[in-house]
Amino acid sequence: MAGETPRRPYNSERRREAARRNRAAVLEACRELLFRDGFHATTIRAVAERAGVSAETVYKSFGGKPGMVKALWDITLAGDDEPVPMADRPQTREILRTADPVAKLRLYAAYVRGIHERVAALFSLLTQAGPEVGEILETAERERLTGVTGFVTHCDEAGVLRTGADPARLVDAVWALAGPQLFTQLTAGRGWSADAYEEWLADTLTATLLPLPSREG
Repeated sequence: MAGETPRRPYNSERRREAARRNRAAVLEACRELLFRDGFHATTIRAVAERAGVSAETVYKSFGGKPGMVKALWDITLAGDDEPVPMADRPQTREILRTADPVAKLRLYAAYVRGIHERVAALFSLLTQAGPEVGEILETAERERLTGVTGFVTHCDEAGVLRTGADPARLVDAVWALAGPQLFTQLTAGRGWSADAYEEWLADTLTATLLPLPSREG
């Protein structure tokens, strides 16, 4: 009608940007409080207050404390909060398209090292928190096993595995060798550098997965 002020169009992008900022603030607050106060003392209310949002906002975004901590795990593992699956990220794609088997495994070892450097401290904190975080860590391990299975299957389909090898057994071997527990034991426990761990992992994966070098003479 004439004389009425036109309604401003609904700005969905502004709303999404605000939601992204709130999510980032909540996860950063969660990280800070976890490492300052520990898992059990880190409450939804405390995280909300530190992030400058309401507790209701946290619940709506994450569904509760386990969902919030799992989201923190996911962004720590990936290195960011972009909605891009690990399998579609540039480092993973480079591993998959590399033809040389030894180079492929060295790239994979570097990839594993990078993940562990990001998640090691959070992993250690959560493993000390007791059964309350058991489901979070179990879910993370199931996801890691899926990733390892995909990598070994790729190597099998690319024809780089040793002849007669059982891919299922190799999945278990890679899952164990590339796990966060072993990374923590070798670096924090035995004083290895991350470079030394990466070199060892690459050499061990090469010896485990690839054909043995032929002996002449």
